Amino acid sequence: MKAFLFVSALVVGIAGISAPADAQNYPWCAQYSGRGGGARNCGFTTFDQCMATVSGIGGICVRNTQYAPSSARPNPHTRVRRRLRYRRAPR
Repeated sequence: MKAFLFVSALVVGIAGISAPADAQNYPWCAQYSGRGGGARNCGFTTFDQCMATVSGIGGICVRNTQYAPSSARPNPHTRVRRRLRYRRAPR
Protein backbone atom coordinates (compact mmCIF):
# COMPACT_ATOMS: atom_id res chain seq x y z
CA MET A 1 0.00 0.00 0.00
CA LYS A 2 2.86 2.36 0.83
CA ALA A 3 4.47 1.62 -2.54
CA PHE A 4 1.23 2.47 -4.33
CA LEU A 5 0.96 5.80 -2.49
CA PHE A 6 4.59 6.59 -3.24
CA VAL A 7 4.20 5.85 -6.96
CA SER A 8 0.95 7.85 -7.10
CA ALA A 9 2.59 10.84 -5.42
CA LEU A 10 5.54 10.57 -7.79
CA VAL A 11 3.28 10.54 -10.86
CA VAL A 12 1.30 13.54 -9.61
CA GLY A 13 4.52 15.40 -8.84
CA ILE A 14 5.98 14.77 -12.29
CA ALA A 15 2.72 15.82 -13.95
CA GLY A 16 2.79 19.08 -12.01
CA ILE A 17 6.35 19.87 -13.12
CA SER A 18 5.75 19.42 -16.85
CA ALA A 19 5.27 22.43 -19.13
CA PRO A 20 1.73 23.78 -19.54
CA ALA A 21 -0.11 22.94 -22.74
CA ASP A 22 -0.64 25.72 -25.26
CA ALA A 23 -3.83 25.89 -27.26
CA GLN A 24 -3.44 25.44 -30.99
CA ASN A 25 -4.25 28.53 -32.96
CA TYR A 26 -4.91 28.27 -36.70
CA PRO A 27 -6.15 30.88 -39.19
CA TRP A 28 -9.00 28.93 -40.88
CA CYS A 29 -12.20 27.40 -39.50
CA ALA A 30 -14.61 24.95 -41.12
CA GLN A 31 -18.23 25.75 -40.29
CA TYR A 32 -20.17 22.56 -40.96
CA SER A 33 -23.79 22.90 -42.00
CA GLY A 34 -26.47 21.54 -39.73
CA ARG A 35 -29.85 22.33 -38.21
CA GLY A 36 -28.56 23.85 -35.02
CA GLY A 37 -25.78 25.76 -36.74
CA GLY A 38 -23.50 22.76 -37.06
CA ALA A 39 -20.06 22.27 -35.63
CA ARG A 40 -16.99 24.42 -36.04
CA ASN A 41 -13.41 23.19 -36.44
CA CYS A 42 -10.65 25.82 -36.33
CA GLY A 43 -7.75 23.50 -37.03
CA PHE A 44 -6.66 24.43 -40.55
CA THR A 45 -3.50 26.22 -41.61
CA THR A 46 -4.56 26.94 -45.20
CA PHE A 47 -7.81 27.77 -46.96
CA ASP A 48 -7.28 24.87 -49.40
CA GLN A 49 -6.89 22.42 -46.52
CA CYS A 50 -10.16 23.64 -45.03
CA MET A 51 -12.00 23.45 -48.37
CA ALA A 52 -10.77 19.91 -48.96
CA THR A 53 -12.23 18.91 -45.61
CA VAL A 54 -15.69 20.41 -46.14
CA SER A 55 -16.04 19.29 -49.76
CA GLY A 56 -18.61 16.55 -50.01
CA ILE A 57 -19.90 16.86 -46.44
CA GLY A 58 -21.18 20.41 -46.61
CA GLY A 59 -19.96 23.53 -44.94
CA ILE A 60 -17.98 26.68 -45.50
CA CYS A 61 -14.53 27.94 -44.57
CA VAL A 62 -14.19 31.19 -42.67
CA ARG A 63 -11.29 33.06 -41.10
CA ASN A 64 -10.69 32.35 -37.44
CA THR A 65 -11.52 35.55 -35.57
CA GLN A 66 -9.50 34.35 -32.57
CA TYR A 67 -6.34 33.72 -34.60
CA ALA A 68 -3.26 35.52 -33.32
CA PRO A 69 -0.08 34.86 -35.31
CA SER A 70 3.00 33.88 -33.38
CA SER A 71 4.95 36.90 -32.19
CA ALA A 72 8.23 35.02 -32.41
CA ARG A 73 10.22 36.31 -35.35
CA PRO A 74 13.30 34.62 -36.70
CA ASN A 75 16.50 36.35 -35.70
CA PRO A 76 18.04 37.93 -38.84
CA HIS A 77 21.51 37.71 -37.30
CA THR A 78 21.60 33.94 -36.95
CA ARG A 79 23.72 32.06 -39.43
CA VAL A 80 22.18 29.40 -41.59
CA ARG A 81 24.37 26.34 -41.78
CA ARG A 82 24.41 24.63 -45.10
CA ARG A 83 25.40 21.10 -45.66
CA LEU A 84 28.32 20.87 -48.00
CA ARG A 85 28.59 18.00 -50.41
CA TYR A 86 32.00 16.59 -51.01
CA ARG A 87 32.80 14.34 -53.88
CA ARG A 88 35.19 11.54 -53.44
CA ALA A 89 38.22 11.62 -55.65
CA PRO A 90 38.36 8.80 -58.19
CA ARG A 91 40.80 6.03 -57.30
